[in-house]
Amino acid sequence: MLAILGFATVILLLAAVMTKKLSPTAALIAVPVVTGTIAAFFKADEAGAVNVAANIKALSSYITGSGGIGSVAATGVMFIFSILFFGVLTDAGTFRPIISGILRIIGCDPVKITLGTAVLAMIVHLDGSGAVTFLICIPALLPLYDALHMKRTTLATTVAMAAGVMNIMPWGGPTIRAAAAMGVDVMVLFGPLIVPVVIGLIAVLVFAFLLGKAEKKRLGTQSAEIVYTEEPLSEEAAALLRPERFRLNILLIVAAIIALLFSGFAPAAVFMIAFVLAMTVNYPDPAMQTQRVNAHAKEALMMASVLFAAGAFTGIMKGTGMISAMAGALVAVIPQSLGRFFPVITGLVAMPSSLLFDPDSFYYGVLPVLSATAESFGVSGVSIARAAVLGQMTTGFPVSPLTAATFLLTGLSGVDLGEHQKKTIPLAFSLTVIMLIAALLLGAVEL
Repeated sequence: MLAILGFATVILLLAAVMTKKLSPTAALIAVPVVTGTIAAFFKADEAGAVNVAANIKALSSYITGSGGIGSVAATGVMFIFSILFFGVLTDAGTFRPIISGILRIIGCDPVKITLGTAVLAMIVHLDGSGAVTFLICIPALLPLYDALHMKRTTLATTVAMAAGVMNIMPWGGPTIRAAAAMGVDVMVLFGPLIVPVVIGLIAVLVFAFLLGKAEKKRLGTQSAEIVYTEEPLSEEAAALLRPERFRLNILLIVAAIIALLFSGFAPAAVFMIAFVLAMTVNYPDPAMQTQRVNAHAKEALMMASVLFAAGAFTGIMKGTGMISAMAGALVAVIPQSLGRFFPVITGLVAMPSSLLFDPDSFYYGVLPVLSATAESFGVSGVSIARAAVLGQMTTGFPVSPLTAATFLLTGLSGVDLGEHQKKTIPLAFSLTVIMLIAALLLGAVEL
C-alpha cells in the first residue's frame, strides 16, 4: 500500500504542476501531506504494529527534520541571497555592457546563442555542482535572452541538458554513489562510459542547435540576424545605474564564482557576504539599501518557499517509507524472463526514475537490489550501475522535484516548473537513450 501511495503522490504532484491546477509550492505541500496522512494507517513499526496517531504526529518531524526542510535550509538561504546579490548587480547595470560585448562576439543569431549556452554550461559544470552551474550561467545569459526575445524555457532547457550529461563525470554525485553502492573504484565504473558521454555531449550540442533554429524561425529570422536595439530605461532605473562601479562589480562576481568553486565555503555563506559587499559598494545609503531589498524580496521569498516546500515533500516521502516501498515494488514487477535485459531496462527507467527517487534512495536502495537480481541471471552488476548513471539524477536531475537545483534553475530563469519539465524531459530522456545505445554498442553496458 505504501508503494501505491508513493507512486500516486508523484503522479498527482506532476499532474497538478504540469496542468497548472496547483502552484508548485501548493502541490509540493498539499499532495504529500494528504498521502502521508493516509500512509499513517498502513506504516507499521518494528514490532509490526500500526500506531496511526503516532504516525500522523510524526509527519511534522518528517517535514522539518534533517530529511525534509533541514536538508534544504542552507540552500534556501543561498537562494535568497543569490537572488538579492544578482538583483543588486542588475539594478546597477553591471550586465548591460556584458550583453553588448556578447552580441559583438556571437551576434544576435539564436543558433549561436544556444550553442554558446550549452558550451558554457558544460565548462562550468566541470565542478559537478548543479547549483553553481545554474547560479553562474542563468544570471549571465538571461538578460541576453530577454533582450532578443528568446524563450526563457530555451535557456533553462539548454543549460539543463548540458549540466545533466556533465553530471555523469566521475566526481559527480550519482557516479560516486553508484561506485560506492557497487563496491568498485569509480574509474572502473566510469572509464568505459567516456565515449558514450562524449557522444551525449555532442547530442546536447545538436539539440541546442535545433532549439536555436526553432527560436530563429519563431522570431522570423531565417535568413537574417536579429537587429537588437537596447530598450530605454525609465528614470527610476537609470538613477540606479552605477557605471563607474562596473569593474568593481565584475570583480565581485568573479570573486564569488572563485569562492563557489575553490574556497570550500558553503554557497550560502558566499552569497551572504557577496550580497553585503555589492549592496555597500553600489548603494551605501541605508534607505536605498532597504529599497533594493524590498524590490527583490518578492522573487526571493517565492523561490525560497518553493524550495522549502520541496524539502517537505522529500521528508514525507522518505519518513513514511513510501520511497523504500516504491523501490521494492519496481524490482518485484520485472519478470524473471527479462533478467538478462536488466541493463537495458535500468537504462530506460533511469532518467524517469529521477522524478521518483532522490539519488541516495536509488543508488543505495534500488541499485543494489537491481544489480543482485541481474547477477543471478549472469548479468554484471557493474553494467546495471553504468546504465543507471546515464540517467538517474544525471540527465534527470535538472527536472526532478526531488532536487533543490531544479527549483534554483527554474527560479533564476523565471520559468514555470511544469513548462520546464514538458520541454526538457523528452530531450533529457533522448540523451539517455542515445548514450545507452552507444554504451551497448561499445560494450560499456553488457547484456
